[in-house]
Amino acid sequence: MIAPTPVLLRINHTSALLRVSAVITTDLLTCVGAANKRSAPNNAATSAASAERETASASAPVTQAFPVQFVSFAEVQKDPGLHFKAGGPAAERTLNVLLGKNIQAGRIMAGVTFSAPGNWTSWPPHEHAALAEEAYLYIDMPAPAFGLQLVYTDKTTPELAVVVHEGDVVLMPKGYHPNVAAPGGSINFLWMMAANRETEDRLFGVVNVHPDF
Repeated sequence: MIAPTPVLLRINHTSALLRVSAVITTDLLTCVGAANKRSAPNNAATSAASAERETASASAPVTQAFPVQFVSFAEVQKDPGLHFKAGGPAAERTLNVLLGKNIQAGRIMAGVTFSAPGNWTSWPPHEHAALAEEAYLYIDMPAPAFGLQLVYTDKTTPELAVVVHEGDVVLMPKGYHPNVAAPGGSINFLWMMAANRETEDRLFGVVNVHPDF
């Protein structure tokens, strides 16, 4: 494993399962594709922005073949199972599941989360190391907006506590991973997950919430 602990990086990185590469724009994501093993070396997802066509990609190795698929952001927003609000006061956010139950894939899951201004996301703190590792790619946070990302297995000694800006990526092989936006701004991110076991562990929403919450 190249990154056994959480890490803040500037775009390009590879862990045991998940490879992330991106060029960021503040424009809204409009399309996502999943490639099969015959057209790409890994189970891959690519999201493209509507104006400048800048892309974010994530990939993970698979042994099975999966069909090439296209998912439009507009269609995701019409499906209440893929586009919904979560969280109560101080933790409200809108989730868009781009690559979930709506596609066939071996490991990759992906989506985009937009927080309410000054709110927490990934709350209550949860982890899913037994099923999948994850990366957050922060988008649509023009300066001076910023957020704070935590990653920890023991809340008294976090492995990562870092200020994040648009264009940053945090790779999380394990650990609870809540984050919060600075007052007046939102923390928004493309989340990308790679299941540990192909197909079997590809379960979005199955998490362990921290026992304190």
